Amino acid sequence: MVIKSKLVQFSLDIMDATGMNLNDDKYITIRKVLLVIVSILTILPLAPLINRYIPPLMIGDWNLDLTVSLLLAGLATWLILRLFRFLLIPAVALCVLVLIYNQLTNGYGFSSMVTDYKTMVENNWGRNGQKETDLVLTPGIFDGPLTKTIKALQSKVNSSDSVVRNFAVQHSLDNFDEYHTKYGPIVRTLSLFKYINSNFKYVSDSERDEYFATARETILNGMGGDCDDHSIVMVSCLKAIGAHCRMVLSEGHLYPELYAGDKKAFDHLQQAIIYLFSDRPIDNIYYHEQDGKYWINLDYTAKHPGGPYLSEKAYAIIDL
Repeated sequence: MVIKSKLVQFSLDIMDATGMNLNDDKYITIRKVLLVIVSILTILPLAPLINRYIPPLMIGDWNLDLTVSLLLAGLATWLILRLFRFLLIPAVALCVLVLIYNQLTNGYGFSSMVTDYKTMVENNWGRNGQKETDLVLTPGIFDGPLTKTIKALQSKVNSSDSVVRNFAVQHSLDNFDEYHTKYGPIVRTLSLFKYINSNFKYVSDSERDEYFATARETILNGMGGDCDDHSIVMVSCLKAIGAHCRMVLSEGHLYPELYAGDKKAFDHLQQAIIYLFSDRPIDNIYYHEQDGKYWINLDYTAKHPGGPYLSEKAYAIIDL
């Protein structure tokens, strides 16, 4: 009887020990799964935030911003897990609360995070620039009137006017300031373009007279005018903050272009446009290239820098 009781007790002890081990293994597995989930929830909002503060990283035609941002976010999360595991869940909870608050107050919330991922992916595997055919210059029958028009347009461009300069500086600071670390001074140019493009309203000249307004006049009249006035105010303001521009005169139309620089500078500008104008439909970044120099369209018909051109034929390229 004593032996039998001991055997029964021994069997129960084995069962208890086995059950405890099974419970321990189940607990450890659940904890690991939860840690993986929490880690992913930490990396997802952290990666686009990091991406805002690292410069564009290019290897050939590949943009490595997204990859590097994810790796840095993963490394930061791993370090927290290794050193301060108890802080991970509170950090995630705080991050979620901040995103919810920002979402409700039009700050950097969930929608902004999704947009950042979308634009990061597009910068890596999305759109490329669309080179337009070289501008075809069509000489006028009478060079005299054409030369007179070119000189009249050039005379209206004044980037040193105090009204123009102050207007340009003010609106170059309206947008994208948080991306200055990543993209540099080009964000000032893109901010100014966005303001002018969003606020300019088309108003025709009289049927009998063609009037070229100075940038100062267009600013003071509330940003109204025709294509000539738009081109003049755009290039005058951009030149006032250091950009290099030109105007292209075509049949019945005038539009401004921004000098992007060489191929490397153009790629940098293209990334910035796709990222910063992600709220607008962008099929391609349209540009002209000659002798390794890149120019992008800034016409009022384009809702983002580098929008489609209206015409490839031109009577004159007006350098400034």
